[in-house]
Amino acid sequence: MTALLHVDSLGKRYALTRALPWRPAETLEALAGVSLQVREGHSVGIVGESGSGKSTLARCVMALETPSSGAVRMMGVDLHQLPPGELRRARRHFQMIFQDPYGSLDPRMRIGRTIGEPLAALPATDRPSRRDMDDHVREALLAVGLTAADAQRFPHEFSGGQRQRIAIARAIINRPRLIVADEPVSALDVSVQAQVLNLLMDLQDRFGISYLFISHDLAVVQHVCDEVAVLQHGRIVEYGPPHDLFARPAHPYTEALVKAVPDIRF
Repeated sequence: MTALLHVDSLGKRYALTRALPWRPAETLEALAGVSLQVREGHSVGIVGESGSGKSTLARCVMALETPSSGAVRMMGVDLHQLPPGELRRARRHFQMIFQDPYGSLDPRMRIGRTIGEPLAALPATDRPSRRDMDDHVREALLAVGLTAADAQRFPHEFSGGQRQRIAIARAIINRPRLIVADEPVSALDVSVQAQVLNLLMDLQDRFGISYLFISHDLAVVQHVCDEVAVLQHGRIVEYGPPHDLFARPAHPYTEALVKAVPDIRF
């Protein structure tokens, strides 16, 4: 099966502030030769400790940052080689869910307008009419377990779990083929996490969405993902089905991550 997303030898380096004016600036290698594929309708998890390069990978896949080397191909097209207009048109096929549901919503905008932003951002030739846009917003709200009336409310009127549902509604309104989820449940209560994860899986079954799922929580990744990549210092050190990988880790770093999970007994 052809990959929907193909990340090929991706590298990203950042220039650091010079310690002294006469010394050359040092660089930080956030990603080094990362390669992976996400197939249609499948989920791939990225796990690793803070600073391992997970969020940098997410931003490069979303074409929010330009890689220093390598390529990100969506449906065979290198996103970072597209001119701005073509990239804007291509964005309907891939969307992102951020970690903080409140921080990713404009507190001054009503929910309906927020959810409809991806439609309003489309080129004029692809943009739906006002009435069709309202219908799409209503459908997206219902798909994530909210009501059509919620379109008139503001973010502060919702709980954390509801706000993340709003963020998910905004992500699915264009019926994307890929969603990059960067720690989408880590800011939520444990009981709400399960509800949001089940919602994401239901939407995958309903719309055939693929996920690139960024998380530090191994249990969450094992619940959601078909495959998982372990990222350490910007490199993938192990890759495979989550159950096998976490049950029998082959790399010392993966083993350390598994052992760091609390084992609660009563």
